[in-house]
Amino acid sequence: MLGKTANGLYWMYRYMERAENTARLIETGQRIALTRLNQSDDEWKSIMQSADCFAGFQAEHDEITRDVAVDWMLRSKDNPSSIISSVNAARQNARLVRTAITGDVWEAVNSAYMVLKKALARKVSERDLPRVLRLIRHHAALVRGVTHGTMLRNDIYDFARLGTFLERADNTARILDVKYYVLLPSARAVGTSLDNVQWESILRSVSARGGFRMEYGAGGGPREIADFLILDKRMPRSLAFCVSKLCHNLDYLGDEDDTGAPSRERVGALRSGLLSKSIEDIFDYGLHEFLQKTLEELSGISGQIEQDFRFYA
Repeated sequence: MLGKTANGLYWMYRYMERAENTARLIETGQRIALTRLNQSDDEWKSIMQSADCFAGFQAEHDEITRDVAVDWMLRSKDNPSSIISSVNAARQNARLVRTAITGDVWEAVNSAYMVLKKALARKVSERDLPRVLRLIRHHAALVRGVTHGTMLRNDIYDFARLGTFLERADNTARILDVKYYVLLPSARAVGTSLDNVQWESILRSVSARGGFRMEYGAGGGPREIADFLILDKRMPRSLAFCVSKLCHNLDYLGDEDDTGAPSRERVGALRSGLLSKSIEDIFDYGLHEFLQKTLEELSGISGQIEQDFRFYA
C-alpha cells in the first residue's frame, strides 16, 4: 500500500475518534463541574490542557469562561482539535482514500460532517449541549459500525484500527488525568462522597458504567475504577485493551516482512512495561505521572508508525 493511502486511512479514523473523544471530554468536564463545591470557570483551563488545545485558546482569548471554552472545543475553526475541525479533517482524508474504503463508510463520514456542520453552525446553548454531544457520539459510532460491517480485514482495515486505538488510548489517559490530577478540589476529598461521584462521572464519560457494575457491583471505588480503565483487557476503552489491539494490528501488517518492527517493539515495550504494573504499583508511582508517561509513549509510537510505514513518501 502507498504510504499516502496508509496515512489517509490512519488519520481519517484518528480524527473521527478524536471528535467523539473531545465530546466525551467536554461531557466529563460538565459532569465533574456539577460536583464542585465552588463553581469556577477556571477549571476549563485544565480541561483544555488535557485536550492539548489550551495554548491555542490562550493565543485567541484573554479570559477563560465556560461558554467560550466549550465553544472553542466544539466549533472553533481556529482550533485544529475542535470537533468540527476534526470531523472536517476526517472527511478530507476519507475523500483522499475513497478507493480504499467502501461506499457505506464514505457516506457515513460525509453524513457526519453534513449533520454536525449544521448542528454547530451557531453557538450551542447549555440546554442543547447534551443533545449535541450525543449526536457527535452517535455519528462516530455509525462510522465505526459501518467500518466493522463492510470493510475487508486487510491492511486497509489495520491502518484504520491503528488510528482508532492510538487516539482512544490517548483520550482515556487524558480523561483519567482530568479527574485525578486536575479537577479534584483537594487531597482531603479523596475517598469522600464527592470523590466517588466524580469517579462515577469518569465511568459515564467513557460508557463504562454498565460494564463496571457488572464486574464490581455497587462496591467498587476509585482504585477499582482506575484498574478497570487502565488494566482491564476486556474493557474496549481501557489502556490495556487499546494497546493490545495496536499489537495485533501491527503484527498483521508485519506478517510478510520486517516493516513496522520498530513500532511493534515500542508497543510491546509499553505493554510489558508500564501496563504490566498492578494498580497498587501505579498509585504508588503516581497516577498523574503514570498517565503522563503513557501519553509520551503513545506519542512516540505514533511517530514511529508514520516513519516505519513511510506515510509521507
